[in-house]
Order: sequence, then C-alpha cells, then structure tokens
Amino acid sequence: MKYTKLGTSDLNISRICLGCLSFGDASLSKNPEWLLSQEKTDQIVGRALELGVNFFDTANYYNEHTSEIYLGNALKNLAKREDIVIATKVYYNEGGLSREAIRREIDNSLKRLQTDYVDLYVIHRYDENVPIEETMEALNEVVESGKARYIGASAMYGYQFMKAQETARNHGWKTFISMQNHYNLIYREEEREMMKLLAEEHVQMTPYSPLAAGRLARPWESESLRSKTDHAKKQQEYERNKESDYRIVMRVKELAERHNANMAQIALAWMHAKEIVAAPVIGATKMKHLEDAAASVELSLSKEEIQYLEELYVPHNVF
Repeated sequence: MKYTKLGTSDLNISRICLGCLSFGDASLSKNPEWLLSQEKTDQIVGRALELGVNFFDTANYYNEHTSEIYLGNALKNLAKREDIVIATKVYYNEGGLSREAIRREIDNSLKRLQTDYVDLYVIHRYDENVPIEETMEALNEVVESGKARYIGASAMYGYQFMKAQETARNHGWKTFISMQNHYNLIYREEEREMMKLLAEEHVQMTPYSPLAAGRLARPWESESLRSKTDHAKKQQEYERNKESDYRIVMRVKELAERHNANMAQIALAWMHAKEIVAAPVIGATKMKHLEDAAASVELSLSKEEIQYLEELYVPHNVF
C-alpha cells in the first residue's frame, strides 16, 4: 500500500479509502440484499487492515446509523485508534447543517463509532436552508472542541464550495481540506471547474463512485447483485450516455488484458494518476473488491494509455 498526506493536513492516509455504505443492519435498510452483517463487516475491515488500508469513510445516516455502529465495533477490536483515519458525514438528518444539528450529530456519531474524535468530518451536501456562516462556525467549533481534527466537503457546486471557504477564512475559522465528489472515467464533469478550484485551494479529492456503480469494473453484459438493486437513479443517469461510455469501458477492458489486470484495477489506476486525487472511496462486499483496489495502487499507466482512456469522453448531464 502507498500513503499520502490528505491536502494540507497531517493525516497520513492510504491511497485507497474503504467506503462503509455496505455495512449495516439489513432489517433497517432499503437495500438489504447486499448489506454485510457485523461478522462480515469485521472480515472486510480486517482484510483491509492487512492490505494496509487505514482510511475508512462512513456517514451518520447510512443504513439507519448502523454503518457507524458496525464500523466502530470492527475497528475497536481490530485496530489501534492512532493507526487509523476515520471520516464520517453530516447533512441527511433533522436540521441539516444547522448549528444545533451539527452539535447533536457529531456527538451521536462519536458514540456509535466508539471514539473520542473523528479525523475528518464531512458535510454530505451544501445546505441552502442554513446560512453558511452558521454552518462553518459550527464546524469550526467541532474542531476546536477536539471532536474532529479536520473538516471536508462533498458533492456541491464550485461556487458553493468557494463561498464556504471564503466565509471560514474571513472569520478565521477552519476551512475544508478535502472534497468527496462524484468522479470517474465516464463521469468527468468535475474537471470543468471544481478540480481547478480545488487545486488552487490546495484541497484534495476523495472521489466516490470511482468505478461508476460497477460499470467500469465488468463487461456490461454481466451484473452484480448490488448493481441490480443499488443507486437506481444513478444507474438511470448513466444510461443517458451509454453508447459513448461503452466505448470507453471497452478500452478499459483492452488495457486490462494488456496489463494482465482486471478492469477495476485499470479504472482505479487512471484515478491514481491524478495528482489531486488522494484516495478514491471504494465499496467492498467481497474480499476480491478490496484486493483489486489495493493492487491498483501499484499499477502505473503511461501518458499515452491515459490519453487513450480519456479521448472518447463526451459531456454528461450534471448529477
């Protein structure tokens, strides 16, 4: 495994982040078919640690809060707190990003995760119903209180991100060190403005959906249980550019054969080549998913191969 500092922070993170959406109580979830029990969560987390993954991402609302509980249980038994980096998120809760909600939700998350602090506290979306001054001040209080070491953002427009950063700077509050946004080989709209803005802000990305809901990981003729049941809207959105995307996916397949690798490894290797990407967030319901992701860190693509993968891209609707 390779490691890097996240943005301007002192967080030393693995180049793969394990996303924990698949952890949780199936009886409480809308997608019970692919959720992992506590026992299987322990196995996945244990294997991740063996592979050198030290960066874990969850959220307060995943699977009715049980993702945080399962992750907290696993890490409590399998790792030393100082050896791991935990990120969790806030927004999809009563009160959104209000001061009251942030104060309540950070305490609830810490309790479920069984830790005194999180390393990265991320706002899941931009809350247009709450003054940004209130949100950024509350996030600053979370850091000043020692309940989070740093703050991050996720999935918003460039102007919203910049508004939050400038608000914090103008008041001497903490600013975001990371952006968890939607980015992969067949959805590159973030390259228009956001990635340029992040570079100027010295903020790094931890992209979600790096394999495009599985579309970059396997031939489209085959489906996994999760691809059939999860993120129905995202699957529908990808359908809009299916013809052009398919040509890119076939090039991923071609390079995988050339490198004696698999498609997921090629798609992730392309992402690792982007300096602004610190660590893609990958979901794993099987050991192979983890092992493929870890192997991608050691796989290098040439400039010509990167261009070959990128040159067929056409603009997508923002979603």
